[in-house]
Amino acid sequence: MMQMSLVTDILGYLPFEEMLDTVSGLGFEAVELGCGNWSKAPHLRLDELLESELARTSFSDALARRNLSISALNCSGNQLHPGPSGAEHRAVVNKTFRLAEKLGVKTVVMMSGCPGGSPTDQIPNWITHVILPEQEQALDYQWNDILIPYFQKAGNLAKDCGIKVAVENLGATMIHNPANMLRLRQHVDPVIGMNFDPSHHMWMGGDPIAAVRLLGDAIHYMHAKDVRLERTLTEANGLIDVYRMDEISKRSWNYVALGHGHDVQWWKEFFAVARFIGYAGPVSLEMEDMGMEPLTGVKKSLTTLKLALPRDLD
Repeated sequence: MMQMSLVTDILGYLPFEEMLDTVSGLGFEAVELGCGNWSKAPHLRLDELLESELARTSFSDALARRNLSISALNCSGNQLHPGPSGAEHRAVVNKTFRLAEKLGVKTVVMMSGCPGGSPTDQIPNWITHVILPEQEQALDYQWNDILIPYFQKAGNLAKDCGIKVAVENLGATMIHNPANMLRLRQHVDPVIGMNFDPSHHMWMGGDPIAAVRLLGDAIHYMHAKDVRLERTLTEANGLIDVYRMDEISKRSWNYVALGHGHDVQWWKEFFAVARFIGYAGPVSLEMEDMGMEPLTGVKKSLTTLKLALPRDLD
């Protein structure tokens, strides 16, 4: 059965227990909790939970009273950043792995990150078009000197903690598509796999259903999030878009509530194919529609999710 989970950052304006009441009341069975880095971690104090068994017990009891579990901890950020923030993000990743072990959580969601293009770079360099020799050299450096060694160490730590790592296929990171994930898995422990978020594949022009078939058991976790390609702007400007995420009227594409970019029939096929390739883990709804109030977007998305998942309706 595909468990219904919610990435709780969208309800970050609610205190922890009020958020749990809301999530439980909507019919979710689990939560995915941000631990830091890009998340403000509105519902979890990472250091306190690591250090205090009493705090962990109280935290877990609040979930248990509502019949909720933790589908994953999330420490998404850029731990490969060549500047000082890279080390800060790496520390949060390591702490999140350790907290997952202490809480009995089996999956940690994170990003692959993006390093600079050379040892002297001060900012990340996401290379999307290799047309010059220096770009090829930069990619070789990023993969062989930074990315692979980092995830070899991360895989060892994950094994020590008894967890799987689910790397999300976000743009502007090294592992943004199935081909790169499968390439990375040739060099790292299979505890490293993908958190497949179909929305990212949509805006990069891919077919998420084809991607799921290709990835197979490399999928460790799954988000449910939608994208709408905006008419006339997509055709005129293409999908490479540098407007801010809140400039929704100018963008070629936008994250939208589930069902507002792709209809229920599309999502039924998507989840059916995920089941066909053997995925039976959590499906974690992530709502990032800036055109809706947060709770409204969660409710609308949940309506689509319940209709689309291959399971009995509640």
